Amino acid sequence: MTDHSTYEFLRQLADSWGLLAMVLLWLGFALWAFRPSARSHHEDAANMIFKDENDG
Repeated sequence: MTDHSTYEFLRQLADSWGLLAMVLLWLGFALWAFRPSARSHHEDAANMIFKDENDG
């Protein structure tokens, strides 16, 4: 296998399977962030700036 054919092989591999892996990771992260059980965590983070330091 020459250097040129190795490059072409890796480029085709990245173009096909790399794209698929990135799309699957993106979908996984999006589903993880918007899962119903995370709602309380997101609400706490959104309201954190309004808490007074004496609120406890």
